[in-house]
Amino acid sequence: MSKKQIRIGLIGTGLMGRIHTNGYKRLSDFFPEYEYVPVLQACCSRKAERAQAFADQWGYKSIETDWRKVIERDDIDAVDICTPNDSHAEIAIAAAKAGKMILCEKPLARTVDEAEEMLKAVEAAGVKNTVWYNYRRVPAVTLAKNIVASGKLGKIFHYRANFLQDWTINPDLPQGGDGTWRLDVDAAGSGVTGDLLAHCIDTAMWLNGGIKDVSAMTETFVKERVHVGSGEKQKVGIDDACIFHCHFDNGSLGLFEATRYARGHKALYTFEINGEHASIRWDLHDLTRLEYFDHGDESQVRGWRSIHVTDGDHPYMKRWWIPGTSIGYEHSFIHQVSDFFLSLQTGEPCHPTFRDAFETQKVCEAVIESANSRSWKDTGVEWVEKV
Repeated sequence: MSKKQIRIGLIGTGLMGRIHTNGYKRLSDFFPEYEYVPVLQACCSRKAERAQAFADQWGYKSIETDWRKVIERDDIDAVDICTPNDSHAEIAIAAAKAGKMILCEKPLARTVDEAEEMLKAVEAAGVKNTVWYNYRRVPAVTLAKNIVASGKLGKIFHYRANFLQDWTINPDLPQGGDGTWRLDVDAAGSGVTGDLLAHCIDTAMWLNGGIKDVSAMTETFVKERVHVGSGEKQKVGIDDACIFHCHFDNGSLGLFEATRYARGHKALYTFEINGEHASIRWDLHDLTRLEYFDHGDESQVRGWRSIHVTDGDHPYMKRWWIPGTSIGYEHSFIHQVSDFFLSLQTGEPCHPTFRDAFETQKVCEAVIESANSRSWKDTGVEWVEKV
């Protein structure tokens, strides 16, 4: 079969640039029947030596030091945005106007206003788009989606999730710059809300439907940090920790927590759903397992069971190894690449789209506004995604 090439222009050569590129490189190895294939056409970093080193390591054909040049090129079909949050909107809007497909890192933007402009641009241009909320593509999480959709849980009563880290406890850690831009509110937009809770919110609405309203509190434990740009101590504007509860459209209650101040936790992401008939829970630290409790089981053997999500009939797993052996974090990105390239064949959207991520942005902003005002906030979410 003759393959149709999609020439990738990667903007940003940090951690996410590496992770996304790994996904592109593995697609043809494990999804060889796909009609479309990625070509690593150009990578972009502000420093030429960094861009060239990345291109040499990962196999990109060329480099740029100005993202605008990537978008102007006729030999680029899809733009992958792996930059800090403050540049997502400008790059995505320009790429859409140039008719490029867009794959954007999460969160979609810093604010709802930015996200809305991005959404308008891609929908006006009619370009293919997706946002890298990768945890949907962990096979155990996709299995959770299938179980919820099957109705096995019955009426949902509770959804709870947390995402705990500890990497910013050191007060000497600066804000701004390449490694710590997430601590700079101008670059990031928010702290754990946009960085960690955005993942939890996207997964939650995918599994359990729209979030209607929120009541939140945030805390910034270190009030001032040296800014890399000025070399001076400046006020810290991001949230170090956030807790919120909410109502879902289906009547269930939600409880969410994220922090970078939970000593001993590097990336503890968990969720649990309690329904009328059954419950499920998942833990990123044991990502190939889904815990399942069915009240319909005989009472003497009723209890939580651990489903090892590695069999060929589990989501995505027929592409990988023998049953009982595990895959990892990086495979969730390979799966998103595969779903995006499959969507080029089918003509279906590759969720989450910019519109889906716009709804997540609404929740994030409502959370921040609720914490600042110490009041309940409606999200304005219009959740329609069913897949």
